Amino acid sequence: MTIFYFTATGNSLAVAKRIGGTLISIPKVIDSVDIHYKDDVIGVVFPVYWWNLPKLVRRFFDKVSFEADYVFAISTYGSMASGEMVSLQKQAKKNGYRFDYTNHVLMLDNYLPAFDMSSQINKLPKKRVAECIDEIIADINIRKSTNTKANIIKRLMTAAMVRIFAPSKNACKYIVNDRCNQCGVCAQVCPAKNITVADRVGFNVYCEGCLACLHLCPQNAIHLKNEKSDMRWRNPEVSLKDIIEANNRMN
Repeated sequence: MTIFYFTATGNSLAVAKRIGGTLISIPKVIDSVDIHYKDDVIGVVFPVYWWNLPKLVRRFFDKVSFEADYVFAISTYGSMASGEMVSLQKQAKKNGYRFDYTNHVLMLDNYLPAFDMSSQINKLPKKRVAECIDEIIADINIRKSTNTKANIIKRLMTAAMVRIFAPSKNACKYIVNDRCNQCGVCAQVCPAKNITVADRVGFNVYCEGCLACLHLCPQNAIHLKNEKSDMRWRNPEVSLKDIIEANNRMN
């Protein structure tokens, strides 16, 4: 089994690790000319951004082709499921295949302009994350076939977010305070190669809006003007080293 994943603060990687198999980071292969993979089972795990697939994940599905007996996709989200799987199946169909199984996992939402981290952490036990992942693993083991549905409201919301955010090149405006010591972690965890570090931290125009740089800064030096919390989040089942290895496209 091969699983492709995209992660910023570790939630999707934690799910992929629990499912098992050979794990491949999407940012690590996104620049490849020919992305074709063959295995008996192929899966994809990714977060939901603005009720849709992340921009980098959409690019991946535009380029990739799979050859497998069973293909599945799992999304991770923090507040409300959306129509991301409808978008996913449309992109798969263009490339000549479909996902046999789709599902999602309700986890912590770390989008700081909307959510306070302490409140989100307190709500985690009620989300039954481990139980949900175990159910998904059981489904995959028996090769269950199902397609996550989305009602008309969720589809319209996803379509609206695509129109609003897909043309946007710079998703977030960051503030770097004087705690910054130019350690370079922000550039290493950025999946979009959007950050440079010299005398200061510089942001290009290709931001994914994943907030990895903000949440994983060792000095808590990166902020958003309208953030709800000073607290930061990294999934405890995933190390900073894991995320650097997954996202660092600078070398």
